[in-house]
Amino acid sequence: MARWLRGRPATGALARARRIRAGLVVLALAVGLAAVVRSRVGHGPGESGIQDADGPSPHPARISVLPATEGIAGATSMAAPPGPIPAMPGFSESPPGVLHFGTSESAVPVGAPAMPRVPIASGDNAAPAPSPPALSAAPALQYPREWHEFYFTRAAYSSYGRGGWGRRGQSWAIDYPKADIQFLTVLKRLTNLDAYDDENAVALNDPRIRNFPFLYALEVGYMSMSEPEVEGLRDYLLAGGFLVIDDFWGSQEWAQFEFQMKLVFPEKPIIDLELDHTVFNTFYEIDEILQVPAYGRYFGGQTYERDGYVPFVKGIEDDDGRLMVIINWNTDLGDAWEWAEQPDYPVPYSTFAFQMGVNMIVYAMTH
Repeated sequence: MARWLRGRPATGALARARRIRAGLVVLALAVGLAAVVRSRVGHGPGESGIQDADGPSPHPARISVLPATEGIAGATSMAAPPGPIPAMPGFSESPPGVLHFGTSESAVPVGAPAMPRVPIASGDNAAPAPSPPALSAAPALQYPREWHEFYFTRAAYSSYGRGGWGRRGQSWAIDYPKADIQFLTVLKRLTNLDAYDDENAVALNDPRIRNFPFLYALEVGYMSMSEPEVEGLRDYLLAGGFLVIDDFWGSQEWAQFEFQMKLVFPEKPIIDLELDHTVFNTFYEIDEILQVPAYGRYFGGQTYERDGYVPFVKGIEDDDGRLMVIINWNTDLGDAWEWAEQPDYPVPYSTFAFQMGVNMIVYAMTH
């Protein structure tokens, strides 16, 4: 861990000065990297992969769209980039109950055959949602082509939409992949962590999820996991994985998410995390929970959505007290990562979002 970290902020006046400096660093990085990120994912305001229920379709240079018959079921492939594709070392499938996190055991040697593209399994939906007709399309997945210590891994899960299954059936892919890539760019500047540069989305019922100790899921107010997904997430977390929940608002979305978590862990409570918890001081000292608004929702001083007036950070622990799930409710860290380079996005929100993101990753990689 020591070789990852450049140093932790102190407390008192020095801590405040360093937080201000960190905010300026984040702003400078975001502005300087905006052109780089846009050149890689082709996104400006309103062009992010899947923005919302009425937003644009996935950018064709990054994500191909394939038919799917149930949930996120369907073949996995990506639109091929121009030019030759380098050889892709795959990941060996972890045996039951074992996680290969950040070790050479999890990588197939260079020159190994390319990993086959595997269909995403799906099953009956366990949540109280209407039975879905066939989805018209779903973003497809591709696995990493090279080995690194850390992958920002997004959880691909089944979901339902308002009035049926439609664009919200792809809610796992909101802000994908720009938010992930832009966050990774800043993460590599703020730490010495050897992080994979690109997006990495993995289905919850894919056994290769065990190669990745950090998992990010958002818009979980629309989550509707199949039985294989519930089992896959439960096994992943009990084996040592760490799940970050983000970007869901209000009592109705909370009720749906809580129902889904009870399918995974019927007996484990969801607890409030106090500011003295380790996750708030693994790298940065977090002494206040800010409500991070979606892009454009901060004008006029209103940062909340629906009845999500107050932000909370909650969690689920295993039997040994290790935090398995951290829940950022009534806030949207991912939008701050995605739009930090915009001149009108407030620096205090993007600074807090990046600091929380770094802390959660360092916690995941050290616990």
